Order: sequence, then C-alpha cells, then structure tokens
Amino acid sequence: MRHFTLFLFLLTGILQAQVQSPSEFLGYEIGSQFSRHSDVVRYFEHVAQNSDLVTYQEYGRTNERRPLTYAVVTSKANHGNLENIRTANLAQAGIGSSSSTADKAIVWLSYNVHGNEASSTEASMVTLYELITTKKAWLDNTVVIIDPCINPDGRDRYANWFNQVASTPYDPSQVASEHNEPWPGGRPNHYLFDLNRDWAWATQVESKARLKIYNKWLPHVHVDFHEQGINEPYYFAPAAEPFHEIISDWQRDFQTQIGQNHARYFDQEGWLFFTRERFDLLYPSYGDTYPTYMGAIGMTYEQAGHGRAGLGINTDEGYELTLFDRVAHHKTTGLSTVEISSKTASKINSEFAKFFDNRNLKYKSYVLKGSQDNLMALASLLDLHEITYEFAINGKASGFSYTNNGQGSMNYDLAMIVQTDQPKGKMVKVLFEPDAKLSTPLTYDITAWSLPHAYGLDAIASTSKVSSNSSNPFSKVVNQQRIDAPGYIAKWDSMDDAKFLAGLLKAGIKVRFTEKPMTNSGQKFDRGSLIITKSDNKNNPNFVSDVYKVAASHDRKLIPATSSFSKEGPDFGSPEIKLINPPKIALLKGEGTSSLSYGATWYYFEQNLEYPVTSIEADRIGRVNLDQFDIIIIPNGYYGGVLNEGTMSSIKDFVRGGGKVIATGNALNSFAGQSGFSLKRNTSSGDDKKKEDKKENLTPYADREEASVTNFITGSIFKTTVDPTHPMAFGYGDTYYSLKLGSSAYKYLDNGFNVAYIGENPTNVSGFAGDAAKDRLPKSLVFGEERMGRGSIIYMADDPLFRAFWQNGKLFFANAVFFTNNNKFRI
Repeated sequence: MRHFTLFLFLLTGILQAQVQSPSEFLGYEIGSQFSRHSDVVRYFEHVAQNSDLVTYQEYGRTNERRPLTYAVVTSKANHGNLENIRTANLAQAGIGSSSSTADKAIVWLSYNVHGNEASSTEASMVTLYELITTKKAWLDNTVVIIDPCINPDGRDRYANWFNQVASTPYDPSQVASEHNEPWPGGRPNHYLFDLNRDWAWATQVESKARLKIYNKWLPHVHVDFHEQGINEPYYFAPAAEPFHEIISDWQRDFQTQIGQNHARYFDQEGWLFFTRERFDLLYPSYGDTYPTYMGAIGMTYEQAGHGRAGLGINTDEGYELTLFDRVAHHKTTGLSTVEISSKTASKINSEFAKFFDNRNLKYKSYVLKGSQDNLMALASLLDLHEITYEFAINGKASGFSYTNNGQGSMNYDLAMIVQTDQPKGKMVKVLFEPDAKLSTPLTYDITAWSLPHAYGLDAIASTSKVSSNSSNPFSKVVNQQRIDAPGYIAKWDSMDDAKFLAGLLKAGIKVRFTEKPMTNSGQKFDRGSLIITKSDNKNNPNFVSDVYKVAASHDRKLIPATSSFSKEGPDFGSPEIKLINPPKIALLKGEGTSSLSYGATWYYFEQNLEYPVTSIEADRIGRVNLDQFDIIIIPNGYYGGVLNEGTMSSIKDFVRGGGKVIATGNALNSFAGQSGFSLKRNTSSGDDKKKEDKKENLTPYADREEASVTNFITGSIFKTTVDPTHPMAFGYGDTYYSLKLGSSAYKYLDNGFNVAYIGENPTNVSGFAGDAAKDRLPKSLVFGEERMGRGSIIYMADDPLFRAFWQNGKLFFANAVFFTNNNKFRI
C-alpha cells in the first residue's frame, strides 16, 4: 500500500512537472508582446491536459467564431466532487437541493471584457500557473473559475493592430502611432458593444453564453479585470458610492477586507493604488454590480494602461509604464483575491446564504400587462437570468403605478406576475424598481433602467403578494389555414411585427400600411396595420403560400380580408393605405461617429430587424452618390469635421429629392441652428436672467464636481407626450417613457411634426437629473420630422437604440424607416 501511495505521489509530480509556464509554452516572456487569443486558448488547453487541478471548457462562440472558454481550478479531491460542490452552493441560494455541505469558496476571475485592456488576459495565464504550482494549498477549499478573455473579438482587433504597427523595440513616446488606435478601437466586441454594460441586458452572444455558465455556479466572489488611463496607477475595492441599497453590510465589509489584503502586497512592492473613488455599485449591468446583485462580492480592478499603453509608454508623471508592470499588478490582485477567499471560505458561504433571504423586500410582486410581444420579450430576458414569472387572468392589482408614477391600481385581462420571494428576488427588485435610491448623483453610468418602462408595459409594484391563476399563455401561431383572399391584414405594435415586415419585403412581397384606423372582416385595426394585397402581388403565382410561409417563420397571425371594401375607414385602394418602399439604407460609421451608437444601429438592423444596411465611412459621404440610397442614418456622434458646408449641401439635395435622413443623439447638433433646418437648441426661460445675475466664481475647488451635477442628466427616464396619429408613432399610445442620456435639448419644430415631446412641466419618473439640466427640458423635442422638398429629416434627440435594451423605443426607429414620409417607390 505504501508503495502504491508513493507511486501516485510520483505520478502526480510528473504530471505537474509537465506543465510549462506561459513563457516556456509560448516561447516569449509574458509582457514582452501581446498574445493572440488562439495562443491563450492553446496555453489553457496545455495546462488542462497536463494538470489534474484544471479542467477547461468552451461555453460559446463569438460572432467572429472565436471560442469563449473557462477553466475550473481546484484541488484534485474537489475535482472529483465538483458537481456536489456546485449543487450544494446553489442549494444555499434556494436553487434545487443537495445533501452536501457548502463549504468551498467559489471565486470567478473575468479577464479582458474590453479588448484593448489587454494586460489582463496575459495576467490570466500567469495567475493560472501560479495557482497550480506555488499556491496549490488555497485550492483545497476554493474553486477558482477563470474566464481568460470575455471579449476575444475585441482583443484580437487590438492585438493584431498593435502587433502590426508597433516599432521594434517599442516606442514609449505618447505621440507614437502605436499608442493611438484607429476607430473604433479594440474596446468593444464585434458589434461594437461595450460588454461591460451588457451583463443584465444580455443582448450579445458573449453575454448570453456566459450567463448560462454563471447561473450554474453563482460564485461568491467575482472580479472583473480592467485598465484605465495611463496616469492612474491601480484601483481596487472597496468601491465608491453610490452603493445600491440592496447591497448587504457583509458585501461592503468584505470589499474592504479584500482591498486591505491587496494593499499589503502593493505596499511591499512600492506600488501605488487608490480605492473608494469613481467606480460605484449602482448600474446593474456591470461585471461588478450584476454578480453583487446575485449574492457575490463583485469587484472591478483597474490597472493603468488601456489601449494607449502598448508594451510601454511614458506617463505624464515621468516614468515608463510597461506591460510587464501591468501583468504583475493584475496577477497580484488576482492571487490576493483567491488567498483571502480561501482564508474566509466558511464565512463567505454563511453570508452568501443570508443574501437570498428576501422577506424584507418592500414589493412582493410586480404585475405587468401590455402587448403580448413585449411581454414575451421580457420573458425571454428573465429566462436568461433564470428568474421565474407567472401569469394571472381577470384581476386587479394595487400599489405603485408606473403609469401614474405614484399609488394606483390596474385591472387586467392577462398579466405577468414576477415575485420577489424567489432565489433571485433581489435582482428582481433591482431590475424592476421604479426609482433607484442615490446616496450621491456622482455615478459612473445611467441611473435609471426600470424594465416596465424599457418594455413599454403598464405595471404595478405591489407590497402584497399577487397570486397567479393562469398557465403560460404564450402559444405559437402554428398551422394557420391558408385562405385565398383579396388581401391579408396583420397587427402593428411591436418589433416582432417590424421584423415580419422586413421579412416580407426581403421575400419580394409588396406591403401596404394604413394611416387611419379601419374595420375590415369584422375586426378593428389600428394605424400602422400591415395590408398585403393580391392586387399588389399579382405577378407572384405563389403569393398565398409565400405570405403564409413568411408569417409562419415570424410567428405572425394573418387575418384574411373577405373584401378590399372596409366597413369603416379606408378601403385597400385608398390613398390612406400606402405602399411601403423597401428602402436602401446607408449607415454612417468612422470619423465623428460614436462607435457604440454605430454598433447599436448596425446590430439593430442585422439582429433585431434582419434588414440589410450599407455602412459607409462618414468622411466619404461627400464623395458618395447618395441617389443609390433612400435613407441615410447618422448615429450619435460629433460631426463638425465631417458634415461641412459642402457635405450638408449634398444632404439637403438628397432630402429634397425624396430621401430621408435619420439623425440620433448628438448628431442633431449638426442640424440645430443651421441654415435651411428648423431645428433649434432649447434653453430655459431663465437662462438670460441667469447670465445677468451670474454670481462670482467662488465655488470651492473641492465642491466643483458635486456642484457640476446640476447640469447633468445621467440616464434618466422622462415621460413624453406622443402624437399617435403620426406614422413614426404607429403602434404607440399617447405616452412614451424615454431614456434621456444627456442634457441637450431642442425646441419644438416650427416647420415639421413634433411626434414625441416633453411638455411644459417635465416629469422625471426615474433617475437623476440636475436642476439646471431640467430647466432646459420644458417644451422640448424628443422625436420629430421636418419636411424638406419631397423628403424628410427625422430627429431623434434620445437614441432609442442605446445599448439595444430599451425595447419599447425600437419600434419608433422601424416606423421612421418604413412608414414616415414613405413617398418614393423604386421600380
């Protein structure tokens, strides 16, 4: 027996000896160059194949087909019991059951969510090696999950660019080209989304895939590794205010314990750091806040560097910051996190279990009603987070009314019920709460995101539990009986309907829409309803089967029209029932364009609407024959150097000839106050008096930042009035809740249509808005249309496509594309 034990000991030693360090395996010293993602994958595979302390798996693929992977690092004994460890942890969160005791700390380390913050993936490899060689003792009671690169597409965009342009040896001068990335930079993913803002909304393939694994583990500690400006040394926990009210005292305290442990190592090495500044814990879609609201100690670690630093750069403080430095710092905090988690594993588990006691939550149920498509879209989001929901029919709920922005009640025929007495009840509170409490308005991101408003649903937050009495009503429309009719009518009130329209147009089927309500075949149809006539498609011998085929693929119900003659409202041949031009669309990108706004718009067309769009460089628009397009979309951005006098003259000619321009966000500044356009900036009525009465500049230096927030709107929800008779608002009622991202405001259009607007008394229903910023909002435009010749300019002061999560705004954009001033049809 002793000989067998000795044999196993020697065999284990041989296995570990076969594991090479990252530098040995890759053939270069870590920190001397940027590793391509494929090389990182190869190294993790090598370690997993040669160590019984590591398993390594793929959990998804990016848009560019790169693997998304994670390693589980723990002792050999724990690997043999890994499923019991996992299920025991979930059981103490109230998910499932287990006969095992939860006594292992589970630590998740996430690297490189921003592609050009590339030192962290390098650090993931050396951290892995240290854990299985010199730090193995910590693994006896700790499971470490390592995601070496959350954003492989962005990382390779950065690494490939840098490896192509960098000097040999590297040039540390800040002005060197290797320290200045071209647009759009390596930060975002394929669709130019910031994945660190996508945890809760899960719009991107990377986020969706990661959540499936994250929910299987629900770690106790989660670290998101980042980089910041070259002159800030290193940031780690504890976080800055505001902390969301749901965060427990233990979560706060343990952040401090971890920070103190890091500080011990940094002080030993003489490395500078800072804590409790800038990076707060409020917005729920970050890599620190989302895990926190799921019971973990969620933290952001920020190393100086970012995409500017390259392999080495001269800082403003007179020293050279190298990639070697950055890797060493991230390795140190990663190992320090595992160390203190191992030391406090028992306490971590007991406090983790306490987090899931939801009895003290104020609201017990959230009751929602509205468009079935919007309810289904919300259900899909909740499914991703494994949050349960129920349904009720024919009832009434009382409590906080999202519509009234105060106490009220709501009758419903069918409602979705989301309870807080479920394991993820605190996350439910965070996502559904009417208005997050702020200890300070100085936050790092938006301050409002309430899902009922984001999904365009009427809702009640009830302090008493509302019971469900219905099964899931979301049944598919299948096997519709094919009826040969003069035409077919389909509803219009959701993005699913817009996607259906796009599908019909791509299939070559001509479609109309009604600008007035109508009654046909015994049913009433609202403005915007789609009408597909046999007359328009008489050259298609398979018209009936084709229409039903597209409807089935989009799960849309068709209403066969018994006649083109309507009982009320326009007949099919009426001028009020307009043929839809299948538009050819140009989307600006590049210089002047916000990469995030461009990415969100690109994603909208390719993934939400599934309709083709042609991306063109903004600085080439003056040299492009615009007549080949029907629509030009100008995303949020700053176009002072692009939309010059000559280019604007070309755009005016394009619009006068029947073209359409859709401008969003700050792109409106290129039109406001310019000759030929009626758009003007909005100022408060007291602005002139304020200039006259302006006080001396005596605000103390230390108070400047706090005082400046009066001019800010930090992602707040405002109630707007809608003209539902305008084609851009078809499918909406007379009220829309808009996510306002900044303080820019524009007057009502004198020459045009004010489709959605803020009235004389702005209603801020959620989020922070400074007093000075709110003073500019009375009588301000949100969405509008200005006619010029035969064409139109669509102004969207608030970007409805922001981060792809404001579901209720997306139909406005589809309406702008397909319905608004659709007066030209290409032969």
